[in-house]
Amino acid sequence: MPTVVRSVNAGVAEVVPGMKRPSGIRKRPVERIEVRDPGPKRGGLGSGVVGDAIISRKHHGGETQAVYAVAREELDWWGEHLGRELGDGMFGENLTTVGVGVDEAEVGEQWRVGETLLEVRGPRVPCVTFAKHMGERAWVRRFTERGRTGAYLAVREPGVIRPGDPVEVVHRPGHGLTVPMFFRAAMGDRDLARVLLDARVLPSVEHDWLARLSGRASQGSVS
Repeated sequence: MPTVVRSVNAGVAEVVPGMKRPSGIRKRPVERIEVRDPGPKRGGLGSGVVGDAIISRKHHGGETQAVYAVAREELDWWGEHLGRELGDGMFGENLTTVGVGVDEAEVGEQWRVGETLLEVRGPRVPCVTFAKHMGERAWVRRFTERGRTGAYLAVREPGVIRPGDPVEVVHRPGHGLTVPMFFRAAMGDRDLARVLLDARVLPSVEHDWLARLSGRASQGSVS
């Protein structure tokens, strides 16, 4: 099976049913996206995708969450279990992929996608906006229990991505610590958090965030 981008998705600010504030979570397929490093969460450009709305820059966007990728296979799994069709971009992802091991990716793995070079940084943590957008009962709990969140990506080399562009893993660290493991650690698995922190595999922002969540002082990181 080829490993490709099935669709590229972006969104504008819209009010989510059940919420008062607008959100950019509702993404729709577009012909192409231009990807750049948006800088830090506060004071940066927000999304790593030009024209893609990020409203809450405290919690979303920035260099560690510049681009969000979700496997089409995962959307299909949820569609079958929810009894409804989930279109590309339904999870708020910028890249909907086919044949790519998004939820098996190691932290620090690098992908060549179209003109860009992207680096896997961590999991998506479900929030109330995501739950309201999905409109499913106990969505945060169910999504958390599934544990296959897709991956946030940093931009190492900017450029344009189009549907059909191949996704090539050009670097895999080999430490075996994956995005789902990072997610479980963030959700309260302290033993796993200890493994991730002691391994020093997380970039500084993610390392310090996980250290705070697990009640441990920061012990340094790989960058």
